[in-house]
Amino acid sequence: MPPSTLPLVYACSGCSNVAQLANTLAVRLDRQGLAEMSCIAGVGGHVSALVNKARSAHRILALDGCPLQCVENCLKQHGLHADVHLILSHYGLRKRYGEDCTGVECDELFEEIKGLIASDARQY
Repeated sequence: MPPSTLPLVYACSGCSNVAQLANTLAVRLDRQGLAEMSCIAGVGGHVSALVNKARSAHRILALDGCPLQCVENCLKQHGLHADVHLILSHYGLRKRYGEDCTGVECDELFEEIKGLIASDARQY
């Protein structure tokens, strides 16, 4: 997709396995040209340039690791809402500290997310 039509992807990058998986997936989507990664900490921190970027987004994909939904809550501070919002722990992953998700778990979720992006893009 051309850059102007790519969704912005925001990821939790907290200290749990699912938070780090969200970040890994966002980086992978960005590097493969499927989404443009932006900084949710900047949105939550009210950094003007990053809030404006979020407001100007064609579409927003939010990847939260767990039910705390930090990404979605950062967006809500500015009246924004993700077009696609995934909570990775709802995909059978258990939030844990001091360990990582497996490569297989990452690959499976990546394929799922690619399908969701393609499906969402057809709506626009």
